[in-house]
Amino acid sequence: MKCPFCGHDNTRVIDSRPAEDNNSIRRRRVCDECDKRFTTYEKIETIPLIVIKKDNNRETYDRTKIEAGVLRACHKRPVSAAQIEKLVEEVEAEIFKMEEKEISTQDIGELVMNKLKDMDAVAYVRFASVYREFKDINTFMDELKKVLDNN
Repeated sequence: MKCPFCGHDNTRVIDSRPAEDNNSIRRRRVCDECDKRFTTYEKIETIPLIVIKKDNNRETYDRTKIEAGVLRACHKRPVSAAQIEKLVEEVEAEIFKMEEKEISTQDIGELVMNKLKDMDAVAYVRFASVYREFKDINTFMDELKKVLDNN
């Protein structure tokens, strides 16, 4: 494992334990060259999940895309990084629990929106506006009414 600080490729594991999600191993490492410490996470590699896009193209599942969408939706909202990480982990756990080889972006979007709805209404509407591709103010207002009716 290369040190992220100095690039030296001789690092040692000084602590290893299950991560909070119980789906990975958290390893604390130290660089033999610069003595800086860093953390890595080790996950079991599964059969790659294929995501079916709106245009029917297929690509491999990429967690960072979900993270990026949620981060954009939560920009300047009172939502902590820990809450975002937890939401992404919950969505990912639900995706893999389905035990499907392929999943549509529509299904992923619905999972994310269901979680965001409970966390922050503004972030939910932001995400929905991009995900559902609101074409005009009426579709936007319809979504707002749904949120207001649930509160």
